[in-house]
Amino acid sequence: MTPQPGKGEKPFHIISPVLESLPLSKAMGTKVYMKLENVQPTGSFKIRGIGHLCQEVTPPDPLLSAGGNAGLAAAYAAKKLGLPVTVVVPSTTGPATVRKLEELGAEVEVSGKVWDEANKRALELAQTEGWAIVHPFDHPLVWQGHASLVWELKDSLDTKPDAIVLAVGGGGLLAGVVAGLQQVGWQDIPIIAAETWGAHSFHAALEAGRLVSLPDITSVAKCLGAKMVAARALQCAQECQVISQVVEDTEAVRAVERFLDDERMLVQPACGAALAVLYTGRLQRLQVEGRLPTPLASVVVVVCGGSSIQLAQLQALKSQLGLE
Repeated sequence: MTPQPGKGEKPFHIISPVLESLPLSKAMGTKVYMKLENVQPTGSFKIRGIGHLCQEVTPPDPLLSAGGNAGLAAAYAAKKLGLPVTVVVPSTTGPATVRKLEELGAEVEVSGKVWDEANKRALELAQTEGWAIVHPFDHPLVWQGHASLVWELKDSLDTKPDAIVLAVGGGGLLAGVVAGLQQVGWQDIPIIAAETWGAHSFHAALEAGRLVSLPDITSVAKCLGAKMVAARALQCAQECQVISQVVEDTEAVRAVERFLDDERMLVQPACGAALAVLYTGRLQRLQVEGRLPTPLASVVVVVCGGSSIQLAQLQALKSQLGLE
């Protein structure tokens, strides 16, 4: 694999498996490959970009981050680097995530109901304390780290896929995948960007042609819960073919449950948004509309993470959404 530009340290992420999903392939009528980012050391793709950022720019000062998956990545990187870290999380963060953060040695502060409010508090602390802020998704070094995912796909697959399906929260993964596609010469591959209603800040930005701030995050997919995406995410849609798809919370949670049955892996609803695009036939609909080629020889779905989900939480979400 082509190495990431940098100082030469061994990255904190692993080369994650690329496996064909027979159940998803059957549902789609084409080969579906899973890029299993849920098996990363911190349970999500975030360690790629955040680990890279921390290795590249961190001074010997305490680190500061906001959010669950991003916080776990920052805490993991800080532990590897021998640095103290504080993670600010919104009140919607589950106790299991807080426990994992503390086990990694992070100081945890709860502030606000959504990520944006927690991030505001983190920025205040960074200013008053002089700590190094680690942004979860809006930094060029984060995107550069995430681009490694595409290099791994190029090394693993015999031919390039006809589409890539991924979830969008703040837009860091999207920006990284676009960067990677451009680096390996695959920039003509369509990207299907999945969100849930109530956390659809990327879709809203595309519709408006400018960045839009959602009034609130009402989706159960809290890991997609940035009220406004990074400006780079909107630029990506001008450089590559990015097709926005928004699914219902119920579809995302059903996809989580079905994926657990199909592949014996429990992922969070944010990842369920991407899986729901496949399970609900949306790709076939895009083919009928002429927005995707027919036939599709193969599709890659980025299984972005499962660090903040437990079986009891899945049952609670099903009950909350009336899926029992």
